[in-house]
Amino acid sequence: MFSSLGVFSSGWILPSLQEVADSEYKFMTDNKAKINSNLKNFWISMGGKEDIAYKNCQIMMKKLDDAGIKYTYSEYPGGHTWPVWRNNLYNFVQLLFK
Repeated sequence: MFSSLGVFSSGWILPSLQEVADSEYKFMTDNKAKINSNLKNFWISMGGKEDIAYKNCQIMMKKLDDAGIKYTYSEYPGGHTWPVWRNNLYNFVQLLFK
């Protein structure tokens, strides 16, 4: 359906969603070839270490690395704020039209 996926200041909220996260990571591991071939752009962006989602995002990217899922990571300082997301959206959208 979509060939691009943008994730902005995110990651599973752990430990409260650990069971859901584990299930999704298993799905991604089991389907990594299909995910990697179908997603032209898998963009993950974050507002730096001051972003409240930073730790969860780092955990998520480690899990994606372990699963063999390809993605692009971008970090722009400013925390969990609109200016950060606006910058990240600006950069992500340009990938959609290449």
